[in-house]
Amino acid sequence: MSRPLRLGILGCARIVRRNIAAALGKTSQVALHAIAGRDGKTAAAWAAEFGIPEHYDSYEALIADPEVDAVYLPLPNELHRPWALQAAAAGKHVLCEKPLGLDAADAAAIVEGCRAAGIVLMEGFMWRHHPRVARARKMLAEGKLGDLRLVKMDFSFVIDPTDWRLDAARGGGALYDLGCYGINISRFFTGTEPTEVHARASYIRPGVDMTMAMQLRFPGDVLALLDASFESPYRNRFELVGTKGSLEFPEGVLPPEEATLLHRTDSGTETIRFPSADQYTAMLECFARSVAAGKLEAPAEDGLANMRVVQAVRDAALTAAK
Repeated sequence: MSRPLRLGILGCARIVRRNIAAALGKTSQVALHAIAGRDGKTAAAWAAEFGIPEHYDSYEALIADPEVDAVYLPLPNELHRPWALQAAAAGKHVLCEKPLGLDAADAAAIVEGCRAAGIVLMEGFMWRHHPRVARARKMLAEGKLGDLRLVKMDFSFVIDPTDWRLDAARGGGALYDLGCYGINISRFFTGTEPTEVHARASYIRPGVDMTMAMQLRFPGDVLALLDASFESPYRNRFELVGTKGSLEFPEGVLPPEEATLLHRTDSGTETIRFPSADQYTAMLECFARSVAAGKLEAPAEDGLANMRVVQAVRDAALTAAK
């Protein structure tokens, strides 16, 4: 692009403060132009704190800003569909936090709305953009692990009981917030969609899973063993296991600035180290390149296929609970 992609953020969400603001400071490809909040005072305070040129007290006003090229949606799950579609109708490209919607119908509507408007839609799975993911995929393709047999992920933390992610109407539950990562990881590294889905869950109330255990079968007899929990101590790791070796990703989808991969074989363990990298910055730059190209660049995807599997897991767990 001849100039940076001008981004507007819909909502003063935690992830903006924790990750996105800092990531934007490390790239010249994307410029944060505006932020909007339900509370105009909060948006104004964040604009002052992060040096954002414009701030608005409504999402509609930000979307109407002609200087905004694209929007980032870190809003709760039930708000993804209406605001993604409104942004698309206004010609704004959309980077949407995971999961794409409340169900596959939501996700399909977003994808179709963006396609009809001729804009780029990208789901915000930042882990895909870390350099160690590309290295792992290359090692897998080169046969360093032999034939892939297992994808494993454990992801959990103890949630605040007042958190909106425990509200069924808002797409709450451990599956939607954490389990979607394991599903995304297994789909990414197998390069296929599951042929079988099995799941069991424990629920705090109808429609809100606190712990979810999943088993997915992929073509080639690859199994994914995944768990997600809002009621267990912090765990965040995933692993690819083949017939000749395995790859462990310490700290899972939230690696430290200088990340590692652990390559294990019968001969021992090799620690592969990576230079300093910010996966959120890499995600934002991939989004900018995709907008410039007019289509998604690898390793990004729009989120519809992942949402279909998330819904299949949710349905399987609900059926098993009857």
